Amino acid sequence: MGSRQVTSWHGKNITVAGLGVSGISAARALAGLGASVTVVDGGDSEGHRARAAELEAAGISVRLADATTLPEGTDLVVTSPGWKPDSPLFAAAAEAGVEVVGDVEVAWLLRGPDAAPWLAITGTNGKTTTTQMLASILRAAGLKTAAVGNIGTPIIDVVTGGEAYDVLAVELSSYQLHWAPSVRAHSAVVLNLAPDHLDWHGSMEAYAADKGRIYEGNTVACVYNVADRATEDLVVEADVEEGCRAIGFTLGAPGPSMLGVVDGILVDRAFVENRQKNAQELAQVEDVNPPAPHNIANALAAAALARAFGVEPRAVRDGLRDFRPDAHRVAHVDEVGGVTYVDDSKATNTHAAEASLAAFEPVVWIAGGLAKGATFDELVRKSAERLRAVVLMGADRALIADALARHAPQVPVVDLDRTDTGAMLAAVREAARLAERGDTVLLAPACASMDMFANYNERGDAFADAVRELAAESA
Repeated sequence: MGSRQVTSWHGKNITVAGLGVSGISAARALAGLGASVTVVDGGDSEGHRARAAELEAAGISVRLADATTLPEGTDLVVTSPGWKPDSPLFAAAAEAGVEVVGDVEVAWLLRGPDAAPWLAITGTNGKTTTTQMLASILRAAGLKTAAVGNIGTPIIDVVTGGEAYDVLAVELSSYQLHWAPSVRAHSAVVLNLAPDHLDWHGSMEAYAADKGRIYEGNTVACVYNVADRATEDLVVEADVEEGCRAIGFTLGAPGPSMLGVVDGILVDRAFVENRQKNAQELAQVEDVNPPAPHNIANALAAAALARAFGVEPRAVRDGLRDFRPDAHRVAHVDEVGGVTYVDDSKATNTHAAEASLAAFEPVVWIAGGLAKGATFDELVRKSAERLRAVVLMGADRALIADALARHAPQVPVVDLDRTDTGAMLAAVREAARLAERGDTVLLAPACASMDMFANYNERGDAFADAVRELAAESA
């Protein structure tokens, strides 16, 4: 499909799959351009019916409790990101010769002739933080920007909202990239690759291929992680514009065409004159909040995209200093009795937990939840020497316990067999009992939260509340 443009949406029969935020955004935008839109969704709850009524009042048809039948006469299907490629609706579309695209693809096609270029970010972990860091750097450079895509405001709303931007920081998930064949970024990064969402993609190869789509057609820079060879392989395989460069980032000293760290300083050897000999100071490690290794990597990736767009070094430093991470991402909660308590509830897979554990030592680790098919041997093997003790909770805690027995048999383990509302307080009390002065108690579950909590935010809030109760008792 390449970088095709749609000259007119007027009169086209478009089926939108999903009555969530992105589906509603797509439906309203396309109906506003004169398309005949039908939204389909398998749900039929009170909330579904309320959202359907709002759309129907705007002249948009909605079909609830049926996510499998393709409406007659459909010219195009626009899917929400979470719908799996093997969904019956898409099989019906394929049989009818109807194309399926995502909301990001629609946003790309709806851009005007003077649309802001996209700086695009994907990866298994760190996408949101890096996107927000990049937006902060761009703002520090005096550019009008927004962090969009798999974050915040639906990207279609930003593209069609009438507000003029200089550049957009666009977070893209593997789901979104799968359905966005025409997107062509100014510059892009794949931060890292680790097994995730394999039930959706079908294989690690398919997952990586969808991530790699972010590099297609890049014009200035394809940024990759020197420590993760798979990301560089995706750059090599990408079909880019003539003159587009491969730019690495590393936590070590950078070679030419890389950004890295030298003596506590983030430096650029990519966007400088005579990069064989010269390096440009961008910021101090202390300017990164928090200065954990994986977050320094995020900062280098954001800096590389900003520098590819021509941002001056001072703006990189100022933007990193101004940045404040979202809650539940390696967030310092409190210090009680000489022990530091850190909330990284967002570490919902083994790759994220490994990065979090690498930032602290010694650690009393609180872990467990829904494993989503993950295995924990490599995580435990790499982190064993940092562990003072482990407190396990959640549905799949036995999988982590088995890995600890194999690779860290010397580490004390508390197995909490409870799922009531007081379970997190019990976990924090056990961790406090096991911790010594100078230790870090780290919530980095390596699992999803939905076995016990509505989401990772609620889990992190429960941890913070438990730590505050512990602090009050110790006062």
